[in-house]
Amino acid sequence: MAETKKKGFFARLFETDLPEELKERVAAAEAAEEERAPTAAEATPEAEPALAAPDRAEPLPERTAVLEQLPTEAVVTPPPFVEAAPEPQAAVTERAGWFQRLRSGLSKSSQSLTSGITGVFTKRRLDEETLEEFEDILIQADLGVPTATKITEALRRDRFDRQVTDAEVRRVLADEVARVLAPVAKPLALEPGRKPFVILMVGVNGSGKTTTIGKLAAKYRAAGHAVMLAAGDTFRAAAIEQLKIWGERTGSPVIARETGSDAAGLAFDAMVEAKKAGEDVLIIDTAGRLQNKAELMGELAKVIRVIRKHDESAPHAVLLTLDATTGQNAMSQVEVFGREAGVTGLVMTKLDGTARGGILVAIAAKHGLPVHFVGVGEQVDDLQPFSADDFARAIAGLDA
Repeated sequence: MAETKKKGFFARLFETDLPEELKERVAAAEAAEEERAPTAAEATPEAEPALAAPDRAEPLPERTAVLEQLPTEAVVTPPPFVEAAPEPQAAVTERAGWFQRLRSGLSKSSQSLTSGITGVFTKRRLDEETLEEFEDILIQADLGVPTATKITEALRRDRFDRQVTDAEVRRVLADEVARVLAPVAKPLALEPGRKPFVILMVGVNGSGKTTTIGKLAAKYRAAGHAVMLAAGDTFRAAAIEQLKIWGERTGSPVIARETGSDAAGLAFDAMVEAKKAGEDVLIIDTAGRLQNKAELMGELAKVIRVIRKHDESAPHAVLLTLDATTGQNAMSQVEVFGREAGVTGLVMTKLDGTARGGILVAIAAKHGLPVHFVGVGEQVDDLQPFSADDFARAIAGLDA
């Protein structure tokens, strides 16, 4: 009985099979999209918080009234859910479990680093040749030249001409990585007076953008916030269907149109309806495959202009999802989307054991953008607020 209660909403969300009707909808959408799939050349880039719950948990009366007036093809309104409060006594256990998943997700980067460190520092004094070899290992792990230099300098300053162990080196590595990441480890907090708080999600196809939207919606709904989703990736039928399913899972209405509809117009309509319905949060999806396609980058800029016609301060957060398996290509995405969309924060996904997570350190050192969340799997609770210390210890192969 206790185990059943502990699983709660998130476990039910993912352990229950989808209805056959939804499976058929997604399959049909994916089949239609397959016919329009880009060539490999087109798809290849050029270069490689604590949430405060509001006083209410139920939708505002005006929200229900507005949603009932919308045409059925424009909005999917699932029944609301009530999420039980987490068990306080499980907090320590949950954190330990999360760290183990994070460490497992960073295992590729960690194993590469630790095996290299062991090979270099076994029974050797710390001389210039050793430091050069160590710096090469750090650069190959995508930590970036500036960070690699800081770490080697820390070793040179405190331990030069001494015999050091691999354990000592890994502790220095963790400390220096944590120093780089600490300034960017910031929660995504809803701003008082911004209602709805508009989150625009950007990123290339396959980065986990739409799934991240669903996970964020689940987290905000569980905290008692009213959330609306907008299926702004109108180029992909499968993305629209996927977001509708997330809406049904999380009890969040979804503003959607048919494939090929004007994304900017949909975003504007979503802004209007979210305001009328009294939503706390509006999360807008956008088309992927943008980084190297000028016309789609132009469409993204148009979406932002249209949103600001309705609310000059919006979007209040522009989140870029980064696939951790792409390595150096993630750096290029940050640069392009930062320039074109004004990215305000990052979400790193797919830290699943095949990832090259060191690139996040290089991105933090170069761009200083806040990192709000990291994801290590498909479960809702596999997306968690970013912790610099946890990430640094995991990538260095240390225990929590």
